[in-house]
Amino acid sequence: MTGSRSTVSPDRIVDVAVGYMAAKQLFAASRIGLFGALAAGPLTAAELAAKTGRPESITRILGDSMSSLELLSRVDGRYELTADTAAYLGGGELDLSPFLTFLDSISYGHWLQFGRTADTGEPGELEMDDERWGTFLNGVMTYNALHAKMLARAFDYSPYEHLLDLGGLSSAFAVEAMGANEKLRTTFVFAPRSVEPVTTAVAEAGLADRATVVGAETETARPEGEFDLIMINHVVHRFSAEQNAGILRNARAAAAPGARLLLLDFFLDDDPVQRPLDALHAGEYLVIDGTIVYPEAEVRTWLGDAGWRVADRLALPGSPRVLVAEAV
Repeated sequence: MTGSRSTVSPDRIVDVAVGYMAAKQLFAASRIGLFGALAAGPLTAAELAAKTGRPESITRILGDSMSSLELLSRVDGRYELTADTAAYLGGGELDLSPFLTFLDSISYGHWLQFGRTADTGEPGELEMDDERWGTFLNGVMTYNALHAKMLARAFDYSPYEHLLDLGGLSSAFAVEAMGANEKLRTTFVFAPRSVEPVTTAVAEAGLADRATVVGAETETARPEGEFDLIMINHVVHRFSAEQNAGILRNARAAAAPGARLLLLDFFLDDDPVQRPLDALHAGEYLVIDGTIVYPEAEVRTWLGDAGWRVADRLALPGSPRVLVAEAV
């Protein structure tokens, strides 16, 4: 129409389509130490080149890209860490660089197989040697450490005394909880192969006197005792619907009256707009090893059938969501 201007735009499509370019430049910036080089203060591209040993043309591209993505600020040709980047890539609260290394060297390669996965529903070929497994585990455990810190910020552990950590992959969640509440004791019921690393991690955190570590397969474990707080972290996507229903029933059998359950994982939701991080991980889990990000509605059905009532849902920054349920 004459005199009218269309409000439609290709911007969002193009932004998503070139997203891999942003990711690969972030991985490169982390790998060459660009963020660490800025920990002491702002630098020009030339100064970054001198500190990282890379060409100035590269540090200029990476500096400009990271500033365009709001991971750096750029003032008068000098690049500086943002508060978020300083905390998580610049030597602050938690260094996420091992997670980025995993995404770059393991995950990205599997996403190159996603076309086949989209056609067949089958995962890609996971070709791993000892070095790649080390990268995988270091990255995944670093990401779990982030989840644990975000959960400790979002959930008040202070009312609880007896924690059951059932079937998880990382001791970080319970360690954060015990750090927040000196009265809290934890019983870990993890797969037998995890007993030694969990025992070591708890001891290194100085919490061995408040922890018991039991080896049992998650899908059949029947924890003994009555617990007022139960964690089931990153379990749901690893098991079938039938197995998950059984795990939740067994957790309920170990719950004290009125106990709370924290069920942490990625979920497909029925909200007006799907939370992107969960939907993206549905593809990640499938192409990596064929595991499943379930619809939240289905998970809530399992919970209800097992004797749990969902009381809240926590969306953790940069991390999965948590269904908070009460034993009924």
